[in-house]
Amino acid sequence: MHTPKALAGLALAAALAAACTSGSTATPTPSASPVASAAPSLAAASAAASAAPSAAPSAAAPTATPNACAPANLALKTAGKLTIGTDNPAYPPYFAPSSPDPAPWQLGDPTNQQGFESAVAYAVAKQLGFTPDQVAWTVVPFDNSYQPGPKPFDFYIAQVSYTDARAKAVDMSDGYYFVAQSVVALKGNPLAKVTTISGLKNFKFGAQVGTTAYDTIKNTIQPSTKISVYNTNDAAIKALQAKQIDGLVVDLPTAFYVTAAQIVDSQGNALASIVGQFPSQPGPSAEHFSLVLAKNSPLTSCVNSAIQAITADGTLAQITQTWLADKASAPVFQP
Repeated sequence: MHTPKALAGLALAAALAAACTSGSTATPTPSASPVASAAPSLAAASAAASAAPSAAPSAAAPTATPNACAPANLALKTAGKLTIGTDNPAYPPYFAPSSPDPAPWQLGDPTNQQGFESAVAYAVAKQLGFTPDQVAWTVVPFDNSYQPGPKPFDFYIAQVSYTDARAKAVDMSDGYYFVAQSVVALKGNPLAKVTTISGLKNFKFGAQVGTTAYDTIKNTIQPSTKISVYNTNDAAIKALQAKQIDGLVVDLPTAFYVTAAQIVDSQGNALASIVGQFPSQPGPSAEHFSLVLAKNSPLTSCVNSAIQAITADGTLAQITQTWLADKASAPVFQP
């Protein structure tokens, strides 16, 4: 039996022997001390430990992207209200009358959701998340809608055709209606029998200022007499009735309304006719109506998404069929 002191001596001797044996069998590495060689593995372990907590939350709980087109996130003229501008009078078939039309509206009532453009406006509003009672209308003259500067509306709808010049001053949405221009004349005027564009040149024409109707007279008809320009379509219609001009140029749906309801006798008989429509240009360059927004409006992309949605689900086609189905037939001018 060994005493504690003897046991201690044996343990020390064993430790020394183990150390000597280990030193004789290992290959020495003179360039690295035991402390230095251990440091990298400790640093790696520490880095892995510190990286793990920060990586886990991002994989487990991604941050949701806010819906920029949600009503609460839209930059509106009035919080909680979608303000839509249009011209006044509000002509059928784009707007339908109420009985009576509420002030200040004339000829048509944008607020009743009836008529092509009223129906389109409310369909876009619905896609943006607004109910009819959250829609407000404001009067803005047509040629003021696309002038540079601040706007009193969130978007504007009044048969505003897209042009590159207008798009420099305001944002213009994707098209919601592709349109042809047409000529209206009194039935007794020789112009009423013309069938070619070249045959139009010697007549006197008029149109509302700033419209693509005016551009059609200037660039397509190229008349030999000075073009008469009017501040409103009403004034141009009165000039036609007074025989101050031979022909009025307007978009085709408007031409149907002018001949069916505005230039008639006391019994409602038509005194004017649609002479013809100009050939449309298919493709992206085709004339189309756009909604108007302030330049660089944050609402523009949302409005375009709404138009795409009502096009894809058939809503726009149904609105067009309901309000403009009988407005498409008129002879096409030959060259």
